[in-house]
This record gives sequence, C-alpha cells and structure tokens, in this order.
Amino acid sequence: MKKIILLSFLAVLMINCGVKTTRNYLTSGNYDDAINTALSNLRSNKEKKSKQDYVYMLEEAFAKAKERDLNSINFLKQDANPANLEKIYNTYLLLNNRQQNITPILPLKLLKEGRNAKFPFDNYNDEIVESKNGLTNYLYANSKKLLLSNNKMDFRKAFDDLSYINQINPNYKDVLKLMNEAQFKGTDFVMVSTKNETNMVIPTRLLNDLMDFNTYGLNDKWTVYHSSKTKGIYYDYEMLVSFRDIQISPEQIKEREFVKEREIKDGQKTQLDANGKVVLDKNGKEILIDNMVKATVRIYEIRQLKTSLVTAKVDFFNTKNKHLLQSFPISSQYVFENIYSRYKGDRRAADDNYMNYFNNKIVPFPDTQQMIYDTGEDLKSKLKAVITQNRFNQ
Repeated sequence: MKKIILLSFLAVLMINCGVKTTRNYLTSGNYDDAINTALSNLRSNKEKKSKQDYVYMLEEAFAKAKERDLNSINFLKQDANPANLEKIYNTYLLLNNRQQNITPILPLKLLKEGRNAKFPFDNYNDEIVESKNGLTNYLYANSKKLLLSNNKMDFRKAFDDLSYINQINPNYKDVLKLMNEAQFKGTDFVMVSTKNETNMVIPTRLLNDLMDFNTYGLNDKWTVYHSSKTKGIYYDYEMLVSFRDIQISPEQIKEREFVKEREIKDGQKTQLDANGKVVLDKNGKEILIDNMVKATVRIYEIRQLKTSLVTAKVDFFNTKNKHLLQSFPISSQYVFENIYSRYKGDRRAADDNYMNYFNNKIVPFPDTQQMIYDTGEDLKSKLKAVITQNRFNQ
C-alpha cells in the first residue's frame, strides 16, 4: 500500500513539474518550447483530467506562436530586403511543421467547457513554394556575383549558399557546376617540399612517407596539400620542411651481472603445529600449505643500444609575396634497444617481467639509413601536429 501511495505521489509531482515548466515557457514567450513540452505530455492518456492544463496551454501557445510568426513575416515583406527571404521561408516552414506536429493528437477535449481545443490551421504550401523560389533566385544571383570577385571568403560564401540551394531546390540550373567552381576557387592550395641541410643522405622512403599527405588526413574543406605541382593550380602557400641535423650514436653493448633472490612456491607440504605435529582438518585429513623456498639466480645481462636524433624546421610562406608567415622547430628521437640475458641458478628467482629477456637473442644493429627512417615515423606525427595546430584558413 505504501508503495502505491509513493508512486502516486511521484506521478503527481512529475505532472506538476511539467505543467510549471510549460507555463514558464509560455509566459516567457518561448512558445515552441511550451508546445513541444505539452505535446510530449499529451501523447499518452490525453483524456485524463490531470492533462487538462497541457491542453489549455497548447491551445494558447499555438495561437500566440502563429500570431507572432505571421506578424514577423508581414514586417519582413514590408521591409522588401531580399536578405530577409531565408527568414521568411524558414518561418513558413515553422508554421507548417508546427501544425503537422499537433495534428496526430487531435482532437483534444476541454472537459470543463465541453468543447474541443481550437487550432486554426492554414495551408502554407503556396507561401512555402513562393518564398523558396524567391530565396533560390536571390541566392543563385548573389552567388554568381560572388564568384566574380577575387576574395576567397566570397567564394566560400558562394559555395555555402549554393549548397543550401541544392538542399532546398535540388538540381536547380547549373548549381552543382557552380559549387565545384566555388570549391576550387575558395580552396587554399599548399605546396610542400623538403630541403636537406645535413651532411647525410635522407632515405627516399622517408621523404616519400613525409610527403604522402593522404596518410595525414589533413586535407579539409578549404585546404589541400600537394607534394608535387599540378598544372593549372596556383599555390597560395608553401610549406618547407628543412632537415637541419642528424645525429646517430655509436653502437653500444653494455654488460652487467647481478644476483636475484626471492621466496617462491615449490609444491606443497603438510602443515605442522608448534610441536611439530601434523595439523588435521575437521574431517581428519592433513592440511596442505604452500612450500616456500628461497631461490637464487645469477643473471648475465647484455644490452644493445643505438640512438638517432633528427632535427628539422617547418617554414610557412605566402607564395604571393614570399613572406615568411611562421616557423616551427621540430625534433624526433629513436632508440633502438635490445636486452637479452643468460643465467645460472634458479630462473624463478628473477622478476616476472624480466623472464622474456631470457628468451631473447642478440640481433644485428640497424644501419644508419634504417635509424633515420625509424626516427622519421615520429617526425611525421610531429609534423602533422604542427600543421593541425596552424591551419592556414583558421
């Protein structure tokens, strides 16, 4: 019984909170929020007395929202500014969508008044088509004007407007062709090149990897990177990666010898009491415990080590005036390390994470070219970070 009372109380509390929220939306002029909240609560059990407040508020919010939107449209039409066409079109869509959202739950009864709630619907189809065509014509003409400028921001604005036309009025005239033109004209093309200022040969494979910008995932809507010039493209920027220094350490082999001891489990044994007698469980059976013994191992460890360090500089230039825009130093290090070990004694005394070294063997040191290439993998990630944090069109 208590559980039923509690659930009933919670249900009433939730209804009251929902009604209060809807009323706050209504009194503050957020009519569509009020409508959406009321609709959400009326989609089930709409005939219940407890839902009557939602019906009244839905009726009032709809009337006020409709009046506000139609007044707004009339004002915008009187202003006769073509820039208002999108607002007019979207407001007609809003008026129509609002009616479509309410339709499924009709009729809604007002029990005290013995009538159905009133929602005077209108057919906005002609207004939607007319405003859409007016907006399409305006955006199309304006986009063609923008494409005649010399400003990339104008080209990008034209692209966005043409995309919007294609969204609301697909296959309109030559919009798709103009979108391609706007995309090309609005794109920053970046020429990327490398320069070796060291006294060492940089592996061709590394240079190819660095210049393969398809693997960077850096090309975006308005920026494209090329590592080789393409005919017919004017490059807005140049990115120069200059290798400044390459250092390769000598091959090092270090040996050390050490002893490890620890208690380890070596089978089981019977448990004895303080008097040396065997301890039995309640069933009279001998109790077995882990047999712990001290294990000792002498380890002979051999460590192979070789390191490389590549330092470079990334310069961004404006190709129009050859001005240096930004410059960033980057460096990457690669460490080749191989550890292998031999032992005498009980290998179980060694730390668990050390065991793999007993299975390792000596391996050939990588040559200089391989070391430089392996260092370049990290260099590539740092180069990507520099480019990502310094977009040309930010």
